[in-house]
This record gives sequence, structure tokens and C-alpha cells, in this order.
Amino acid sequence: MNKKKTRPPLFYGWYMVMVAGLGVFFSGPGQTYFISVFIDRYITEFDWTRSEVSVIYSAATLMSAFCLFFIGRLVDRLGQRTMLTGASILLACACYYNGFVMNLTMLFFGIFVLRLFGQGSMTLIPNTLVPQWFLVKRGQALSYMAIGGFLSAAAFPPINVWLVRQIGWERTWWLWGGLILVVFTPIAYRYVRNRPEDIGMLPDGHKESHDTASSSKIVQFKQDFTLRETLRTPAFWLILSCIGIPALVNTAITFHLISIFDQQGLSPSVAALVLSLMAIIGFPITFIAGRIIDTVKINYVLAGIFVTELIFMMVLQITTTPLLAVLFGVIWGISNGFERIALNYVWPFYFGRIALGSISGIATSVMVLGSAIGPLPFGLAFDAVGNYTQVIWWSMVFPLIGVIASLSARKPSIRTN
Repeated sequence: MNKKKTRPPLFYGWYMVMVAGLGVFFSGPGQTYFISVFIDRYITEFDWTRSEVSVIYSAATLMSAFCLFFIGRLVDRLGQRTMLTGASILLACACYYNGFVMNLTMLFFGIFVLRLFGQGSMTLIPNTLVPQWFLVKRGQALSYMAIGGFLSAAAFPPINVWLVRQIGWERTWWLWGGLILVVFTPIAYRYVRNRPEDIGMLPDGHKESHDTASSSKIVQFKQDFTLRETLRTPAFWLILSCIGIPALVNTAITFHLISIFDQQGLSPSVAALVLSLMAIIGFPITFIAGRIIDTVKINYVLAGIFVTELIFMMVLQITTTPLLAVLFGVIWGISNGFERIALNYVWPFYFGRIALGSISGIATSVMVLGSAIGPLPFGLAFDAVGNYTQVIWWSMVFPLIGVIASLSARKPSIRTN
């Protein structure tokens, strides 16, 4: 008799990747691309100035950044399942609250909770969940999770524009709050498991008792630092010193891109094309990046990202034609695709899993801080001299620092007596 070959069951970690990707997707209400749709409505309806709203937005973002360290500590203490479920409920409440905004004080608190539980918690927690389940295939798993972020950025802006026209901005906020509560919260509560050890497995799907060559490879990857041990390593501070650079550079350029292109004789439609092109290029690049990062030393990959940043900033300075704008968008998209994976891969690779929430909380705070501060020097420089040329040249010092810091950051080892 012919025996039918049965496929082994799918490793549960891949379900964690799906849930994490869905979590990143539903982080949308806390992201700039989501909130920006409502800004003009606020200005028109409440007669606020754009400067008032911008200051409120930056201040609320900064405050949320300082709180993310505590979110990370709670992830280590309570686990991803509890925190992801709780963060989704609080983000849903934040959406409901923003449907009632009537003054600048309410707007400040509304943006603060959106940024804390959306942009912060709903990206921080998934980015600590996936590395718990994968070591050898960590880059590949993170690249699949990143699909949620790309779909979120692509889907929410046009959907929100349509919804606001159809049902108003208040009901649009309430609708998304309800969808998060009904769709994502039950999934997080029902399916998330914090670590493979909780169900008798090792990362990447190996049984606890199964001694194989691949298991030996896992042991080589496995090196868990406590937060205190991590803070004592030079590598942590070197990586942290450059971790906010991509957020600072990308946010500054994105925020001012239409104005930069206008100075160089290019229309807003060309700027919109570049932003779309960046996302289109970045999406497939994440899959390539995931494979590369699993085989190449992560600090070399980080150095390559910063070199690419230097290149696209130089190209930006000479972008005076649509063709050069396309070239700029392609290089920017390649850099962005690698960033999405590398900046989440570096911490578990260097310091392991037991304090990953606390470590990632610090890193996420620095990245959010960079995104909040990034546009300010560009705006001040434009007001002072009437162009962006000098500030872009001066900003290149940050990727240079990133190259030096990443190449200097050697993976530490835990000292044993």
C-alpha cells in the first residue's frame, strides 16, 4: 500500500507573523499618513492655524516618545499577548475620543494617545513578538510582517478621504475605532502566544528535545542580555546613536518634499509620484532585505543603509527634472525597504529576547523623537535663507555618523565566570 505523505503542521510562529502584520496595519490611526487627512478639516471647521496644529502635533508626538520606554518595560513584564490586546483596546478608545475633538487641548491629548498606542505601541509590540519566534529566519519573518505596514500606508489615506466625504470626519474616527475593537482585538487575545517555549518549542519550529545541527545553530544565535547588561555595552550606545537618523532624515524630506521640489521647478504631482514610487520600490525590497540580513552581519547592512541615505540626499540636491526625481525615489525606496527590516532586526540579534521590550522601547522612543524633530531644522532654514540647499548638505553629517557608529558596533558577548 502507498503511504500518503503528510505535510508537517505550519510552525505557529508564522501565525504570529500574520497577527503582527495585522497589528502593524491597524497601527494606521496613529500614523502621520492617517492623521494628515483630518488636519485640513480641523483647520477649516475650527478656524485653527496650520502653525497651531503643527506645534500641537509635534508636542504630542514628543510626549508619546518619552512614554514608549515604559511600554517596552511592560511588554517584558506582561508579555506581548496582554500588551497587544490592551494597546488595541486603548487605540480604539483613542479613535472614539478623536471623533469628539473640539479645541486645541482636546486635539493635543487626542494626538498624544493616537501616537502612543498607534504609532508607538502597535508597532513596538509586533516588532518584539516576531523576534521571539524566529532566530535563523528572523529577517525573513520580519519582511513578511512589514507587508502590514505597506498595506496600511497605501490603503488608509484614500479610504479616509472617501469616508470623510461620505460620513464626516467624526464618524470616520468612530468607524475605525469600532473595526479595531471588533476585528483585531479578539484575534490578538485568541491567537497571540508570547514565546515558542510556552508551547514546548524552540524558535524557528524546532522541538525542545530535538537535537539537530539546526538546533546547534540556534544556540549560537541565542544570547540573552538583561537591560542592565545591555546598557553597559558600547554596542548599545553606538547603535542607539544612529537608530533615529533614518526617522529624522525621512520625516524631514517627506514633510518638506513638495516645497523642496517647488524650489527646484518640479510640481506637487511629481512629489506625489516620488512618494508613491518610494513605497512601490520599498515593498519588494523588504523581501530581499530579509534574506540578506539573515546572512550578512547586521552592522554592515546598517552602514549600507546610511551610505544609501548619503547618495539619495546628494541626488535630491540635483533633482531638477522628473527623470532625476524618479531616480531619487528609487534610491530612497531601496533605503526605506532595508530600514524597515534592519532597524527591528538589530536589537534581538545583538542582545537576545528577554529584555527585548525594554530595549526596543528605548529605540522606538529615539526614532519617534527623530521623526518629531526632523522637519524643524528644514523649516527654520527655509524661513532664514529661502531654500533647503544648505540644510540638506549639513544634514548629511547624520548618515556619516551612522556609518561610523554602525561599523564600530561589534556584537557583545555575555561574560561568564
